[in-house]
Amino acid sequence: QVQLVESGGGLVQAGGSLRLSCAASRPIFTFNSVGWYRQAPGKQRELVATLTSSSLTNYADSVKGRFTISRDNAKNTLYLQMNSLKADDTAGYCCKAKLFTWGVEDYWGQGAQVTVSS
Repeated sequence: QVQLVESGGGLVQAGGSLRLSCAASRPIFTFNSVGWYRQAPGKQRELVATLTSSSLTNYADSVKGRFTISRDNAKNTLYLQMNSLKADDTAGYCCKAKLFTWGVEDYWGQGAQVTVSS
């Protein structure tokens, strides 16, 4: 069973930075893709950023130029560096790992709250 454990959330002022981490229980480069999603109160969950096994990245328009997704294969950890944070970035953030085996397996972390005060 794959486990993903997030850390790094918290309260920050607008314009500040935070880095989220997502530690995986298996080599992170073995996942076909990994990513970050967020859900704000009263809103649907949305994709923030994804990173494929071939290092292709994709970002939501709302975070392009401010957020950076990356991974450290030696630490089996996925990161989301968030800069120039805005109040609209306030949400619960979850990491997700996708694995193609006989079908598609999706694994989710437990979530980390990010609150940006204006």
